[in-house]
Amino acid sequence: MKLLVTGGAGFIGSAVVRLAVARGHEVVNVDALTYAACLENVASVSGSNLYTFEQADIRDRAALDRVFATHRPDAVMHLAAESHVDRSIDGPGDFIETNITGTFNMLEAARAYWTRAGRPDGFRFHHISTDEVFGTLGETGKFTEDTPYAPNSPYSASKAASDHLVRAWHETYGLPVVMTNCSNNYGPYHFPEKLIPVVILNALAGKPIPVYGKGENVRDWLFVEDHADALLLVVEKGALGRSYNIGGENEAKNIDIVRTICALLDEMHPQGAPHDRLITFVTDRPGHDLRYAIEPARIREELGWRPSVTLEEGLRRTVRWYLDNAAWWQPLQARAGVGQRLGQNVGVKA
Repeated sequence: MKLLVTGGAGFIGSAVVRLAVARGHEVVNVDALTYAACLENVASVSGSNLYTFEQADIRDRAALDRVFATHRPDAVMHLAAESHVDRSIDGPGDFIETNITGTFNMLEAARAYWTRAGRPDGFRFHHISTDEVFGTLGETGKFTEDTPYAPNSPYSASKAASDHLVRAWHETYGLPVVMTNCSNNYGPYHFPEKLIPVVILNALAGKPIPVYGKGENVRDWLFVEDHADALLLVVEKGALGRSYNIGGENEAKNIDIVRTICALLDEMHPQGAPHDRLITFVTDRPGHDLRYAIEPARIREELGWRPSVTLEEGLRRTVRWYLDNAAWWQPLQARAGVGQRLGQNVGVKA
C-alpha cells in the first residue's frame, strides 16, 4: 500500500513509518515538525525509495489537498496530534486547533480526494487515538470499545472530539474509516518530557526524579513497536466503521515503573547508584486519572493480534536504547518546556 502517515516524525508515528517501510509499504510522512517532532526518528528509512517526507501542517487545508493530489495514497494513518497532558493544562488552545480542527481538515481533505477518485473500495482512513478519552477507572474493570467517553483533561477532551468527528464522517458521508484507542506507549525515540524518559534522563543526570502524588496511578504499558504492528494490521484488515482498543496487557503503578527503571540503571549504568535515592514525590497534576486498563479482546479475536513484548523486556530495551543514544536525546533537552514542571497553570491567563 501507499500510506499517508501524519505525525510520522513523532514517537508513535515514526515507529509506524519505520515498520511500514521495512514491510515494503510506500510511505508519505506528513509532519509539521513542531517541538516534539524529530526527523532523526526516521533517519533509518530516509534514504529508501519507499519513503517521502512532506512538511505540512494538518491545520493547513490547502497543503493537505496538495499532498493528497500529489501522492494519491491508498490509506491514511492519522497520528498527528498534540499529546502531552501537562502542556494541555497550560495551553489548551494548541490542542483544540491541532487535534480537533486538524482532524476535521484531514477528514475533509481525505473525503474530497476519495470522492474525486471515484470512492475506491480499498481506501481507508485510520484514526489513531488514546484510551484517555474514556476517563478514569477504579481499582477494577477495563475499557472496552463500548465504554462511554468521559475525558478529564484538555488533551483527552480534544482527542475525544476528534474520535467523534471520525465516526460522524463515516456515518454521514460514508468515508471508510477505522479507529484505534491505545494505552500508554513507551520505547525508543520517546520524546523526553514523558514519564519513562524523564526517569531515565534525570537519573543519569543525578537530578530528582519527580513522581506525581504517591505514584499510585496505574497505566497499561504498550511497547511502541508492538503498537505499530497492531496499527498496520488494523489499517489493512480492520472492519470499516469499527474501533479497536490496543493495550499492552501490562498494568503497573507509576511508582513501580520508576523503581524498575532505577534498578535497571543500577545494573546497566552503576555510576550514581542507587538511583532510587533520587525519587521525589511532587504535587499531583490537576485532573490526574487514577487508572487506565484496556480489554483488548476485539483486536485479539477479530484480527488475531496480541502484544509480544513484556513490560520487563520492554523497559530493559528502552533503558538500553537511551544509554546508547545520547546523541539523539541530548539536543532535545534544549527544546521549549523539556525538563520543566508543566501542568500547574490552572489560573486564568490575563
